[in-house]
Amino acid sequence: MKVGLIPVNIGVKSVDRMVGLAVHAEKVGFESVWTFEHVMVPVDYASKYPYSADGKMGATPETNFVDPLIALTAVAASTKRVRLGTGVNILPQTNPLYLAKQAASLDFVSNGRLMLGLGVGWLQEEFAALGVPFERRGARADDYLAAMRKVWSGEVVEHDSEFLSWHGFKSFPVPVQNPLPIVIGGSKGKAFERVARFADGWYAPTATIDQLAALLPKLDAACRTVGRDRKTIEISAMWVPAMEGPDVVERYAELGVSRLLVPLPALAMGGDPIEGMTKFGEETLAKLG
Repeated sequence: MKVGLIPVNIGVKSVDRMVGLAVHAEKVGFESVWTFEHVMVPVDYASKYPYSADGKMGATPETNFVDPLIALTAVAASTKRVRLGTGVNILPQTNPLYLAKQAASLDFVSNGRLMLGLGVGWLQEEFAALGVPFERRGARADDYLAAMRKVWSGEVVEHDSEFLSWHGFKSFPVPVQNPLPIVIGGSKGKAFERVARFADGWYAPTATIDQLAALLPKLDAACRTVGRDRKTIEISAMWVPAMEGPDVVERYAELGVSRLLVPLPALAMGGDPIEGMTKFGEETLAKLG
């Protein structure tokens, strides 16, 4: 079982602290480090966060949200092995040509360690601030991803759609990984259809194995619709060791999960996360490896 750490870019007070967390994660045996994304956090918002009971995200407007691709570039410069995941970047609110360029460049400077996690977003106020329509964001995201893959191919790009008009150019460097791993996050709307059609992996927004198990039939159904074997999709799910314990790892594996993502706050437990990571590495990761 692969085990990742999430997030390394939120609430950090300095670049030394952010990079230090990732360097230590690599040292103690984490397979990957991951980020969250929001460009801004409204002081108040009517949009409902779909993965919490109160409809609010777990961060105040004053929380440091270091841009994921910049954060992971800093991490890449100080690490050698640990993989770098975005969990997830909000695709339809960004410029897809810039994102394609930035993702390819990050994969290049990290020697092929990027896993590009993408979602369609939920915070309408953020889209409004960026001047991007919130409506039809799913269709926009699907089109953007198809167009970005053309950019990463190294061939002459031709893509004419409702959302884009790209003609007669190339963009280098292309990603080191071919294909660049795409991870789709979420479980609402057409998320499972999107995973089955477009993704190499699924980032499951779950907190327990029971929550994950309840969603897998929907992913299976989406895969059947497009004629895909669910085993070809790498599933990453959240795991809080103090809540579920280490014995549950085998059960996650039996469900087809490839990677468990441990929330960094779950290792801090009110103290220093470095100490918690060290203890977790010695007591848990060493045994899983």
